[in-house]
Amino acid sequence: MGDIKLPKHMFLWSMSVIYMFAFASLYVQIPGLYGNDGILPARRMLRYTGKPLLEQLQDSPTLLWLGPQLGLDTQQGMELICLLGTLMAFGAMVWEPLRDALIFLFLWVLYLSLYQVGQVFLYFQWDSLLLETGFLTVLVAPFNLFKWKSTVSKRHDGITFWLIRWLFFRLMFASGVVKLTSRCPTWWGLTALTYHYETQCIPTPVSWFAHQLPVWFQKLSVVGTYAIEIAIPFMFFAPIRRMRIVSFYLQALLQVLIILTGNYNFFNLLTIVLSLSLLDDEHVYFFLGHRKQNKSQSWTQTLIKWGTALAELASYCLIVYWTVVYFELEINWEKKSISSKTAFTYHEFNQWLKAVTIPSIWIGVLSLTWEITTAMFKCASVRGFFWKLWATIQWAIFATAAACMFAVSLVPYTYIENDSNSKIWPGVRTMYDSVDRFQLVNSYGLFRRMTGVGGRPEVVVEGSYDKETWTEIEFMYKPGNVSAAPPVVAPHQPRLDWQMWFAALGPHAQSPWFTGLVQRLLQGKKDVIDLVQVDESQYPFKSHPPTFIRARLYKYWFTKVNEDGSVPQKWWRRQFSEEFYPTVFLGDPNLDSLLNHFGLKDKGQPKRNADTFLPVTLRAVREYARPLPAPLILWSLFFTGAAICLLKVLFSGSRSSSSKNKEKEAVAAVEKNDQAVKKEEKEKTKRTENSADCDKYAKKRK
Repeated sequence: MGDIKLPKHMFLWSMSVIYMFAFASLYVQIPGLYGNDGILPARRMLRYTGKPLLEQLQDSPTLLWLGPQLGLDTQQGMELICLLGTLMAFGAMVWEPLRDALIFLFLWVLYLSLYQVGQVFLYFQWDSLLLETGFLTVLVAPFNLFKWKSTVSKRHDGITFWLIRWLFFRLMFASGVVKLTSRCPTWWGLTALTYHYETQCIPTPVSWFAHQLPVWFQKLSVVGTYAIEIAIPFMFFAPIRRMRIVSFYLQALLQVLIILTGNYNFFNLLTIVLSLSLLDDEHVYFFLGHRKQNKSQSWTQTLIKWGTALAELASYCLIVYWTVVYFELEINWEKKSISSKTAFTYHEFNQWLKAVTIPSIWIGVLSLTWEITTAMFKCASVRGFFWKLWATIQWAIFATAAACMFAVSLVPYTYIENDSNSKIWPGVRTMYDSVDRFQLVNSYGLFRRMTGVGGRPEVVVEGSYDKETWTEIEFMYKPGNVSAAPPVVAPHQPRLDWQMWFAALGPHAQSPWFTGLVQRLLQGKKDVIDLVQVDESQYPFKSHPPTFIRARLYKYWFTKVNEDGSVPQKWWRRQFSEEFYPTVFLGDPNLDSLLNHFGLKDKGQPKRNADTFLPVTLRAVREYARPLPAPLILWSLFFTGAAICLLKVLFSGSRSSSSKNKEKEAVAAVEKNDQAVKKEEKEKTKRTENSADCDKYAKKRK
């Protein structure tokens, strides 16, 4: 690849934004999810047994062990971590010197500390992806915090930035493969998107309109998804630069479409950030309008240029040809549609996957070797013995780190194919087992199976005072009221609403936390109610908690366009399916039995912390942020940071232009002075010559 100063700069800035979104989104939800009166109190995950701090960190690597020494309980410790993470990420967003390896290391440690006690509400693939990307960011970022001057690029940057590209390949390729290895009939029948838009966790308003598209287009979209997720990722390592650029735009297009049709928090934004590893300075400059001047080329360069263009065209043609053949694409001119169907079997796909998994690893080996070799030659070209030695030491350290990270990542990567996984060297497995709890490398596979084929299952919670009249408890984000439009909440992730979606896929016993939710609603705990409705006027039991609570399972479907082509007033239609959770009340033996069974029974309130500066400050910040909707907080932070960055660019531009004007004026003054001096010298020379001529003339007359 060419120079990557600008893509690296964009990557580090974007990672600061992603971290800010992740910490701020979680901060809003901590009291209701993990507080002392929350659904799953985090204090139960930390058992203070009197062990030394190092042993406690070995058991569970989290900074929350330091909470008691600061006078904080577990909830306040998590709040402090989120606030520190948000402030540090915001600082890195607006000030380039803070985009430093130490800062990103601290951000990674903070998020890992939350992950260790997050339980089911933090066990999402994007949380693991953020931790893995965050650790690689530590290797990519420069070490310039104490220099106060940004080191934009180093000679080993190509090696560390390559690890981002390898992670991006693993994410996309595995996400495409698992759709077929899962044997999900909707993915094999190419009908998955006819269900996806209405059955995903939290749809957007655009999802309703996408759901109305004709079936042939939905099936063609699935074919396009397979091509982008399975075939295109191999172009990430293509030696032809334009192929990597094309793959970047295709991957970004897919993520933008997902953002428009679904609320997947910061996940799609993080995926786009990973795709920046496919760019180089030349293309970024081209995108910004700074086009490179064409230079005259020799006949050899022209020949190579045409050869690469033909090879690139042949690659595109092969991808299109295989897509047409293996999915039997045919144009129906009469119906103005394109028909498609899967033209291969599960066994044939498994054979292909077995044949391509190991070669894909060797492609990665060759690509990484090329980056390491290129960086080595760059180090060899450094002038000065000391600087050459220092560059070589850095190259050796980061090349070794990259090789180790690549080797360890092969274990989760080969989970997609069992035979290939069994061939992994035992030493690599040992390395993977030793770092597994730190989430340095992970396996991925999004949208493995399509749920809700017979209708979207949705849990509806109801409360009552007399067990006769029941009132539905509306959640802020998940579907409930059939007349309410789907919300737009990304990059915020309402983690309770997400788990409600998973809970509807099975009996309540598979979601123990749901019993904790029911208990807190019966108790009228404010922190948990805020997860359901921030606006108290929208919560039906704001004056007094319900006496009885039950939950029922409904099937939801998107409504269809009216016969006259108009949009209906209701977004959803629904049908009762079955009882999900029995009617319970405080003191109910059935409820107490479930709480004891799941280990959720309250065992007395923890001791209140002393009113020292830190706990008082955390409580004050919490009270200030409590009435604000989470998306408002996230976007306020982002636009504030973006405005600061924009002002810095404008002021730096005006300063640079004024300095350029001053330089021009100084140069003009110098030139004017030089011209005056030259003019004086000419006149002096002329006078000298005239006097000499006069002397000669006088001598001749004598």
